[in-house]
Amino acid sequence: MSKPQDINALHLRDISTSEGSLSQRVYLSIKHAILSLDFAPGDNLRKAPICERLGVSRAPVTEAIARLASEGLVDVVPQSGTRVSYFSMSEIREGMFLREALELATVAKVARDLTEDQRKILGRNMRLQELLIEDEDVPGFYEADEEFHGLLMKFTGFNRLSDVAQTVSLQVTRARMLLLPTPGRVVETLAEHRAIFNAVLERDEKAAQDAMQRHLGQLMPRIQRLQQEQSHLFTDSPHPIREAG
Repeated sequence: MSKPQDINALHLRDISTSEGSLSQRVYLSIKHAILSLDFAPGDNLRKAPICERLGVSRAPVTEAIARLASEGLVDVVPQSGTRVSYFSMSEIREGMFLREALELATVAKVARDLTEDQRKILGRNMRLQELLIEDEDVPGFYEADEEFHGLLMKFTGFNRLSDVAQTVSLQVTRARMLLLPTPGRVVETLAEHRAIFNAVLERDEKAAQDAMQRHLGQLMPRIQRLQQEQSHLFTDSPHPIREAG
């Protein structure tokens, strides 16, 4: 495994215009850098550059790191410091199992209960995805992709569903960022989304679930190939350390 590099704190988003408590804003800034892979698996997470970049004291950074450690995104290793966690295949498999259960239940309910206003909102999201592909804007497409799934969950009327889904699939979300630059993958993803969208519009619960299952079923084989190609980013074990101390 290659020697860990120190993170580049310049990748952190400015928190001066964000909302929430100071520790919440610091947490979200670091989390975004990890999920977007600006902070790569195995990178050393040193507090001093983060404090300097965000213009904060050590206390909110320490709180943020403790929270990220509890989510499995950061490993705090005694006598070795803090690092961005490697991809855990066991946690990715678990996350995919839980995420699929939630997504299939979601799309069935939305297919039953879709309103006209919701149809228009989903339609706008689909058009946005198409435009972003035309512009070759992969990061933008990723955000629209996340919004598509988030909208479906929002339309169930269950307010905590999106938060639960994001929590159980954090490792999956991070691994997906490695997949999107794969040639042709964004076009395939759009086609899969369109199949889900069309089935929902037709109020066909089974077709919607089948389309969602095909869509989600693309992930694990691709992630497993990535594990073979970039094994230095992965571990087979769950993250053993979940406390910041």
